[in-house]
Amino acid sequence: MIWPGVAILGFVTLQRASELPIARANTKRLLANGAIEVASGHYPAIVALHAAWLAALWLQALGRPVHLPFLALFVLLQGLRVWTLRTLGRRWTTRIIVVPGEQLVARGPYRYVRHPNYLVVIGEIAVLPLVFGLWPTALLFSVLNAILLAVRIRAEDRALHP
Repeated sequence: MIWPGVAILGFVTLQRASELPIARANTKRLLANGAIEVASGHYPAIVALHAAWLAALWLQALGRPVHLPFLALFVLLQGLRVWTLRTLGRRWTTRIIVVPGEQLVARGPYRYVRHPNYLVVIGEIAVLPLVFGLWPTALLFSVLNAILLAVRIRAEDRALHP
């Protein structure tokens, strides 16, 4: 049956599409108030990876059975995603934006983990393909994501902890 896949992937697609204008607005406001963007060179590769991951899922997942334990794990990841984004609030963006002189966020999931948003992304990229039994897709995009996150996290840590 095709509808469970359409519902799940439709949700994720709408979620991402609705987050992008928020991230852009936050970025624009932060930059207008004196923040600076750091290490933007890898950003197009991150966008391409996420777009390719979602496209691959739309091409491969429809009509495949849904594995409920992985779907439950994905739902838990969405809870952590919402918690992380709400904690950052108007500071959340998809880019590395540094506000000179401001303290780093140290509440919410940031009390426990240095980069909770990246943990969510790692989980999502691995788990959503597994919801549909797509092990090779999960592995391929997880490896590519790990490469990009190694670059991004190093750049972010250098910018936030000079």
